[in-house]
Amino acid sequence: MVTWAVEELRFADLGDARRNKRLIQIVEDLAAQPAASVPQASRDRAAVQAAYDFWRSPHVKPDEILAAPRDSTLERIKEHSVVLALQDTTELNFTHHPQKQGLGYLDSPRARGLKVHSILCCSVQGTPLGLLHQQVWARDLAELGKKHQRGRKPIEEKESYRWIEGLEAVQTWVDPSVVVVNITDQEGDIYELFAHQRQSNSELLIRAYHNHSVKQDAADPEVKCLHQPIEQVAPKGELSFELPRTPKRAAREVTLTIRFASFLIQPPQEHLNRHQLKPIRLQAILAEEENPPTDESPVRWLLLTTLAIANFEQACQYIQWYSFRWLIERYHFVLKSGCRLEQLQLETADRIHRALATYSIVACRLLWLTYEARYNPERPADEVFQTYEWQALYCTIHQTTFPASNPPNLHTCMRWIARLGGFMGRKRDGEPGVKTIWQGLRRLHDIAETWRLATSNSTPIVNS
Repeated sequence: MVTWAVEELRFADLGDARRNKRLIQIVEDLAAQPAASVPQASRDRAAVQAAYDFWRSPHVKPDEILAAPRDSTLERIKEHSVVLALQDTTELNFTHHPQKQGLGYLDSPRARGLKVHSILCCSVQGTPLGLLHQQVWARDLAELGKKHQRGRKPIEEKESYRWIEGLEAVQTWVDPSVVVVNITDQEGDIYELFAHQRQSNSELLIRAYHNHSVKQDAADPEVKCLHQPIEQVAPKGELSFELPRTPKRAAREVTLTIRFASFLIQPPQEHLNRHQLKPIRLQAILAEEENPPTDESPVRWLLLTTLAIANFEQACQYIQWYSFRWLIERYHFVLKSGCRLEQLQLETADRIHRALATYSIVACRLLWLTYEARYNPERPADEVFQTYEWQALYCTIHQTTFPASNPPNLHTCMRWIARLGGFMGRKRDGEPGVKTIWQGLRRLHDIAETWRLATSNSTPIVNS
């Protein structure tokens, strides 16, 4: 069986076959033990040095590292008629390593590190398809404290231009036959993004931040602030679903009252070129929890979209799509907490950037494993894991030296891996999260390697 890394990186072209092979080896090692340090995860001392040399090499470009998994992602996207492109920004904080070179200030002015903007694609069922685009930059320390001056700059000179660059990247890479819904949180609520030229297969679904000036139609003499007219719309129905757990809240059932209407969004009053701009027709969806449990903050999502809304069912579908935006936050969580990217002992921003590109492949793999097991539970485990891996896992869980004759399904296999990572599997625990998965994978690596060595010179005995 070809390893997943060989398959995922089959499009790799780093200018040298040896570099391509090295990338595959590094990714395989890091994915097997994502929470381990580079020396711990590498297969031998030579592999440790090779990884650091790879990230040090000026001949290796981060964009070239990410091009291979991007092309694999695009192949998976072609299998869908509609996909979701989730955009989000995070930061890598290296304040605790002041000797690193090439860092900028972060949202906390005294912190130092890099900003990272990623686009993760997923299916409309919520299965991650892969990373499509990533921007990395260091803020200029000379600009620290000049935030008040940025409002007078054109959008192309602002940091917020990353949202438009993300949209353009999606439109550049994705096949025109696939409808792409670009989803962002409130940071993406900027007039220029809505006004930017889009292809016919490109749509926007963005959580509103601003209380925009709106009209019902062009002939309407009165301009209102968005919150007032959308709240006055008669409810169209209610939507109930389970709100996923986050570090700040437990999972819980919510019932949202749904309202939606179409508005003309007026150009911002403070915009440099306001008199040259035109209103933009958008649909607004207000999903509001009117009776939250005691001591719980009510859920309130106000979404703006270019998608047409013909009925209540479509509005509910778009709300569900927006709920999958959580995946991009989980991806960044895996990068920083699972892969421990902020703990890397690399001296410069350039080397960190190359390591980030490499670990991004690992993070996507972990995220995909977690959700693939939920949405395609009956998939045979041998389509995802090597034979010696699932056999070692089976024997460890069942305390036997006799592996099963047939592989378990993926859902069962992932729950076993989660058990190795501390997952209890109680009724109230739900499905295992990505954290217990990465902890379990590290243990599985050691177990599987021991199993492979023990059985390398003999044929494993299987149950009939």
